[in-house]
This record gives sequence, structure tokens and C-alpha cells, in this order.
Amino acid sequence: MTISILGIDIGKNSCSVVGVDDKGAVAVRRTMRRQTLIDFVSKIPPCIIAMEACCGAHHLGRLFRSQGHEVRLMSPEYVRPYVKAQKNDDRDAEGIAEAASRPTMRFVDLKSEEQLDIQSLHRVRSRLVAERTTLINQMRAILLERGLIFAAGRCKFESAVDPLLNEQASSLSGRVQKLVAELRDEWKMLDTKIAALNAEFLALARDDLATRRLTAIPGIGVLNATALIAAIGNASSFDRARDLSAWLGLVPRQFTTGGKQRLLGITKRGNVYLRTLLVHGARAAMPTLSQSDTPLGHWLRGLLSRGMHRNVVIVALANKLARIAWAVLRRERPFDRAYAAITA
Repeated sequence: MTISILGIDIGKNSCSVVGVDDKGAVAVRRTMRRQTLIDFVSKIPPCIIAMEACCGAHHLGRLFRSQGHEVRLMSPEYVRPYVKAQKNDDRDAEGIAEAASRPTMRFVDLKSEEQLDIQSLHRVRSRLVAERTTLINQMRAILLERGLIFAAGRCKFESAVDPLLNEQASSLSGRVQKLVAELRDEWKMLDTKIAALNAEFLALARDDLATRRLTAIPGIGVLNATALIAAIGNASSFDRARDLSAWLGLVPRQFTTGGKQRLLGITKRGNVYLRTLLVHGARAAMPTLSQSDTPLGHWLRGLLSRGMHRNVVIVALANKLARIAWAVLRRERPFDRAYAAITA
């Protein structure tokens, strides 16, 4: 039995495995537990092991690579067209093995444990921020039902709610005032947890040279820089800066037929969290950059002078920041604000 490509469909408790030979014929088709899978892979000759880039794939990938195998991770959306007939775990594993054999397939780099640690911190912070937003919206709705309206914005709402809760003669009933106070305490607890994670990101940025280089780019702060490092590492998986922008979904969506090219809005594909951070960073940096005497400033003023909508300019700036970040990571050289270029 010779296995050329081993396709693995990872499950919570069991994994479906399909091994194909050099001619593409199925040589192995089994379902096994994770530990059984690890023992099985350790006994077969080195081959290509293909998996979808999902939870647990990077851990198994590093383990299999240490045993001499070549690991290929793929996005699930690229595997889907190769799944034939009815969908089941065996068909998924077979489709994974077939997709990995295609010469034009795009693969995902294995993440290190350090990258996964940073990614986990970002995901926890994102969940906490979402919980805080939900809680604030609930507080606004409760108070709106009592005729209390507050200005938009978290900070403005916070500065208005605290005096309301401290008032002795409040228009709220005793039970509602106690409920809002409990929600406010929960809000403070979430603020504390988010601040602790922000401090951890700041410490990571100070200790890592690549992160410090990224934070020198206008519009890329500590959160953006650490998220970039966690997602793409040294950007070696992208041959060109545009490839990173396309992976982030910041390039125009193309609808071309009959040789007639038509460009629509951005694709919004790829890493949603990272794209959101870059857009927010571009929005924060645009007022200062548009007034600066730098190539980026002249470029922004040129876009604005053509009457382009502000949001379109912000997305274009986010695209530009992603390309600059690619150059900083690939060339390992700092960003020069004066020339908007990579310098020695």
C-alpha cells in the first residue's frame, strides 16, 4: 500500500481519512479517533497530508510535519467544489485529498504556537467587546423605555449614566435603577478585562521587532500590528502586496464576461476581523494624513479632490496600508513616513 496524498476530515471526536496513490486511486478509507490517527500517520512513509484549515488543524499539522510529512492546509471554500455527490465525512476527506493535488490550489501556512496564542487573545478580546456592545445597547433600550435618551457613543453614554445612578431622586423605579446599576458593574468588569488584554498586546508589541516596525505605519496601531503578525507572520505566503489585499477582501469584486471587464465593490473575502481593524485604522489616520506633506497625503488629497465618497477613500487607504504592511514584513525594513516607502 503506497499513499501519495492523505486527506483528513477533522472532527470533534473522530476523523475520516482517505489515502490515494500516485494514480489517484483510493488506497485507504477509514474513520479513526484522533490518537489512532496520530499513531497511524507515524507508521506510514512520508507523504502529503491535506486538511482543511480549521480548529485543531495547525496542531496536527505541526505534529505531522515533525514526522517528515508535507502538510497542506486549505480553506474550506476551496475544497467544497471537489466534494462529489452526497456530503458526508468520507466524501469530504476524499475531496480534500483531490483538492490538495491541484497545481493551482492555494494553501494556508502552518501557524506557530506564538501566532495561535496571539490569535486566541484577539478572539477573546473581540468576544468581550461584542458582549460590552450588547450590554450597552440593552441599557440604552431599558432607559429609552423610561424616556431617557443619551448621545451616541460609548464614552458619552458612560459619562451620562454614572450621574444618573448616583442621583437620589431619580426618575427610575427602585428595581430598574438597581438593574441598571448591576449592568453598569458588569460593564466595568468587561472594561477591566479588555484593558488587561490591551496591556498584554502593548507588551507584545514592545518585545517584537516586526510589530514595532508595523506600528510605525500611520493607521496601524498595536491591535492591527499584533493581529497581522498572528494572521500572516512574515507575509512569506503572499508573493505580492496585492495578494495580501485580495486575501483581506480589500480589492474590487470582478464580474467579467465576454471580455468586458466590470469592477464592483470590494470582495469582503478573507479575514473579516483583520479587514475591520485596517478600515478603522484608516478612518482614524485619514484626517492627519490628508493634511500631511507626504506622498500618502498628496495621494489622499487627490482622491478627495475628485469628489470620491469618504468611505471609498477610507477603504482605498486601508488597501494601501495592507500593501505597506506586506512590504515592511517581507523586506524586514522600517517604514519611512517622509517618503511613504521602505528604506534601509
